Amino acid sequence: MTLAGKHILLGVTGGIAAYKSAILVRHLCNEGAEVQVVLSKGAAQFVTPVTLQALSGHPVRDDLWDREAEAAMGHIELARWADLILVAPATAHCMANLAQGAAPDLLTTLCLASDAPVLLAPAMNQAMWRDAATQRNAATLAADGKRLIGPDEGEQACGDVGPGRMAEPESLLNAVKAAFKSRHPANPRLAGLNVLVTAGPTREALDPVRFLSNHSSGKQGYAIAKAAADAGARVTLVSGPCGLPAPDNVERIEVTSALEMFEAVQARAAEQALVVGVAAVADYRPAAQAPQKIKKARAVDDDAGPPSLTLVENPDIIASVAELPNAPVVVGFAAETENALSNARHKRHRKGLDAIVVNDVSNPKIGFNSDHNAATLIWADGEVELSYQSKAALAASLIQHLADLFFRPASEMPNARPKLRATPLSSVATSSGHS
Repeated sequence: MTLAGKHILLGVTGGIAAYKSAILVRHLCNEGAEVQVVLSKGAAQFVTPVTLQALSGHPVRDDLWDREAEAAMGHIELARWADLILVAPATAHCMANLAQGAAPDLLTTLCLASDAPVLLAPAMNQAMWRDAATQRNAATLAADGKRLIGPDEGEQACGDVGPGRMAEPESLLNAVKAAFKSRHPANPRLAGLNVLVTAGPTREALDPVRFLSNHSSGKQGYAIAKAAADAGARVTLVSGPCGLPAPDNVERIEVTSALEMFEAVQARAAEQALVVGVAAVADYRPAAQAPQKIKKARAVDDDAGPPSLTLVENPDIIASVAELPNAPVVVGFAAETENALSNARHKRHRKGLDAIVVNDVSNPKIGFNSDHNAATLIWADGEVELSYQSKAALAASLIQHLADLFFRPASEMPNARPKLRATPLSSVATSSGHS
């Protein structure tokens, strides 16, 4: 589960753990969420609005009586905007107000005025947490449908040890994901469908110790496999060597060379509804693999020059799937360093792909080993830009786009073809925009 496109309202109240809220904003934004922050007056003593504004990209709200914002009933607009409200840290004072239905400030007003689920991350001294009143308030909030995450146990800023530490930002991020996943467990358009994803590099052996390969980390392909599984698809991941753990609920087939990947994909392609070729497959391999380590030429003959290398072309895995009778929907990837969009449009047409995703790997921010990416999805009838975001968030967005493009019920697109096949280059759209 990623948070691409989700609206998250983060409330920060006045506890020492407020410094962790900055880290939390960063995590949420890296997952593709749009975050707006509301500070209590106490929170502003621990973390500045400028910091949170810089991280979230939105002005920080802290005043229920802001004349400019409230001219258009800004607190109601913000309450309706939120898909989820997370209060972290949630102090004993904040919890008491919410348990009693009191709304003395902007944050508590928003919690009462919004229909979005509310998650609370308690943070306070261990004695305050154990106090009977706090425990009563926690029980009331849980009974009212609020979800409490934590608190954790451990050493506290005051020197005490015990329960009351705010859950770590990573745990809160996972709780937010789980909250959305429970509300939207699968994409009905992909649920139960077979999806195959290729990922990682291939290695083409020169001899028993050397090989030709590339810089692909496999991160984007693994993220797409996970996003498809989260959408409810039955996912097979054919992976080159990249050392990443297999995503949950994904069958991984490990291969090394382009020929091994070709055979693994060909054996399963006919059963798939969707094939996404993310792997960076070597275009060529040595014509022959030396049975023993190739020695430096001068070690054998002082007058010998460097050895020559003869290469042969590898099969085009993704194009071969597109050529199958009754082929699945086939989506390729193009890693380009110049003329990215033009090259990708021609590649999609040349290989007969339903769609292609192109990114500029010369940009170090979105290169092979980065955790982030930016790309453009191109299909026969249009293009859409996938802006700079985490690879997990981009994967979720891509899977949603593919579901909308190729797997809508016939009743929703009565005049559309079941698949968008290659079209003449003259008809390839050149406009781009968010759909």
